[in-house]
Amino acid sequence: MNRLSSLFLLLAMVCNSAYAFQPFIINDIRVDGLQRISAGTVFSYLPVKVGEEFNSKRSAQAIKALFKTGFFKDVELVQEGNILVVKLVERPSISKIDISGNKDLETDELLAGLKNIGLAEGRVFNRSLLDKISQELRRQYFSNGKYGVKIKTSVSPLERNRVAVFLKISEGKIAKIREINILGNKVFSKKELTKLLTLSTPTTFSFYSGNDQYSKQKLAADIETLRSYYLNRGYLNFKIKSTQVSISADKKFIYITINIDEGNQYKIKELKLAGQLIVPDALVKEFTIAPGQVFSQKRIAKTIEKLTQRLGDEGYAFANINTVPNIDKKTKEVSLTFFVDPGKRVYVRRINMIGNMKTSDVVLRREMRQMEGGWFSTKKVNRSKVRLDRLGYFESVNIETPAVPGSQDQVDVNYTVKERASGNLLASVGYSQTGGVVLSGSINQDNFLGTGKRIGISVNTSSINKGLSLSYLNPYYTIDGVSRGFSISSRKTDASRANLAFYLTDTNQISTTYGIPVNENDRVSASLTFDNTKLKATPTSSKEVIDFAGTFDTLKVGVGWSHDTRNKAIFATRGISHNLAAEITLPGLDLEYYKISYSQKRYVPLTDKLTLLVRGIVAYGNGYGNTTSVPFYENYFAGGVRTVRGYKDYSLGPKDSNGRPIGGDVKTVGGVEVIFPVPFVDDSSSFRLSTFFDVGNVFAGVENFDIKELRGSLGVSVQWLSPMGPLAFSLAKPINDRPSDNLQVFQFSLGGTFN
Repeated sequence: MNRLSSLFLLLAMVCNSAYAFQPFIINDIRVDGLQRISAGTVFSYLPVKVGEEFNSKRSAQAIKALFKTGFFKDVELVQEGNILVVKLVERPSISKIDISGNKDLETDELLAGLKNIGLAEGRVFNRSLLDKISQELRRQYFSNGKYGVKIKTSVSPLERNRVAVFLKISEGKIAKIREINILGNKVFSKKELTKLLTLSTPTTFSFYSGNDQYSKQKLAADIETLRSYYLNRGYLNFKIKSTQVSISADKKFIYITINIDEGNQYKIKELKLAGQLIVPDALVKEFTIAPGQVFSQKRIAKTIEKLTQRLGDEGYAFANINTVPNIDKKTKEVSLTFFVDPGKRVYVRRINMIGNMKTSDVVLRREMRQMEGGWFSTKKVNRSKVRLDRLGYFESVNIETPAVPGSQDQVDVNYTVKERASGNLLASVGYSQTGGVVLSGSINQDNFLGTGKRIGISVNTSSINKGLSLSYLNPYYTIDGVSRGFSISSRKTDASRANLAFYLTDTNQISTTYGIPVNENDRVSASLTFDNTKLKATPTSSKEVIDFAGTFDTLKVGVGWSHDTRNKAIFATRGISHNLAAEITLPGLDLEYYKISYSQKRYVPLTDKLTLLVRGIVAYGNGYGNTTSVPFYENYFAGGVRTVRGYKDYSLGPKDSNGRPIGGDVKTVGGVEVIFPVPFVDDSSSFRLSTFFDVGNVFAGVENFDIKELRGSLGVSVQWLSPMGPLAFSLAKPINDRPSDNLQVFQFSLGGTFN
């Protein structure tokens, strides 16, 4: 029933009511015709009651109120003596909604949209909603780029005053962007500008990215991208004059036209600071833009950010900085004044640790550089977060600094952590292509009982190594962060199983280590290790092995220095780490030699999602006194998933007289990787995907180093912190291999640590 017929019916009933009876006092009210709706519901809406006078005005009010409920398609009021009879015809209820033909949108998603406009199973059916149904479904499909969608609706009556609603959908194809035109550009070409946009005409990867599907939200974002592009290049008066979006007659193609006015390019004439300047000299140093440079909104925003952070370091957490431009249209120059309002100096009332269910508070609090009761410092608060991240105990660390209620100069600092899943008692299976199956049972905990101490008792077996090790490290042996650790281990090794020369070793070690922090990023260490090694030859051993076989006792002294500014211990995205290590055996025992190595990893964020990793290792060793060189079982090796991928583990470098790898005393390895998120994985905190270039080799002495002998490879790598342990895959293509090289294009390893 449409609105016009309903109005006529209402007028007819009002007129009929006006002449069908004279005003009377209602002694009783009777309701006829109800099937599902209760009489109580009708009485709750009826504006008249027993004992009241009923007349034509009250009749019109009653009919209007009952129609307004939407429950009834017919209402009639009849007088029987002093009884008011309300005769009703209920609207049918919706028994079911059947949707067919939908593929792009899930049925549950469509039903949720229909429910929002009042159409759902169990509700009263209103035929006027059918038009709204079509409009709502078209809106949902239009948002997905399907402008050719066709929708047919039908209603079938059922018993007990119910209906079934049928929706038949023909989705059609997604409308593709056929053309994007930018008009009014003179300085930058259309090709250069369209590359900036998220929307584009179809490309090879459009099936994945969906960049060829029009979206109002995407277009708005692209317009802002254009605006920012011009503002960052000095075009202060850039304007978007208009945007037009049109669709072809067959609903298959979208045409977008953007009209722009570039305006003139402006340069910076002068920079000023005004307002309440707390540390004026320090603030001037934070400028990232200078007079004579092209105006850049991005650099100005960066300057404001750095000024705000600098004031935050002085305790002014709520500083407000505004820029006021003074534009000279004649000279095409602009003078900028930065008005500084530092607000009140803010103090930290409390530092709260949230989410550390296992790790004790003291482990987190000893990493704090921001102190309770002190001035709030943005630098110290952020530094504390980095130190928590670098512990390696947490998947994530978040900061909140809520103001203290009722105070204008106090905040709380809340650190919310999400602990990594770990267990004290582990039984695991590892596998590598070289070492085969590795069965291990261990109590190995970096954060033992939440104390931050590292305790390990492990038993490992493989075709290469069989061993037992015990270790202990207290990273805070003293309150100043001096660490102390001990370890004892026994290991039997069959080198031939690792593609090396034929020999066996039986090694027993005991060591102690101290680490001393120098500053926030630097640390020095010292160690003392006693080593007893029995080297055994096999029937197939080379002359080099046979001549060296025996038992050797050494006492090694090691020193090291590390510099670490990475933001995380695992899967870092920015920062740099340097490690310099040296060890020497003390004279007077069986072997006298020394080794020194330097390694570096540099993480450079390219975008919000892309990170560049540059890494390198240089190592050298030699003998002294009665020892002419480093013992071959202490040599350096290269090749494999942790050095130069694409070449078999340990296979690069010098060979013995049997043609088996024996390593060298000079090692140089490097690589460049571009790290990016894994597609189709929402949580990338446990995954890392990269493309890489590896290069390196080992040599028998400095005099044998030859840059032409360095081996290289290109490939892709996936690393995953799986529940079973670290898992690494790589697919590499050697690019300058020799016929004698042992290649291995696909490599993987389960267990161990990431490079």
